[in-house]
Amino acid sequence: MLLIPCPWCGDRPETEFRYGGQARIAFPSDPEALDDTAWADYLFMRDNPKGWFEERWVHTAGCRRWFNVARHTVTYEIRPEIPS
Repeated sequence: MLLIPCPWCGDRPETEFRYGGQARIAFPSDPEALDDTAWADYLFMRDNPKGWFEERWVHTAGCRRWFNVARHTVTYEIRPEIPS
């Protein structure tokens, strides 16, 4: 089981959280100008790297706050921020 570091509650088991997808997805600057293909890319296309990946999580069984973490997609190591 993963231990996810909640910034407010500390390290907690993954069963207390819900995954929110890739972090830092920028909302389109002019959404009305997008066609269906561009909207589909914005909504559904996400990175799938081998290595460090920024994710959004919500602590549903605790403080109910959203936050970002970095998770290594091979080792499942989780850190509060992307390592340098």
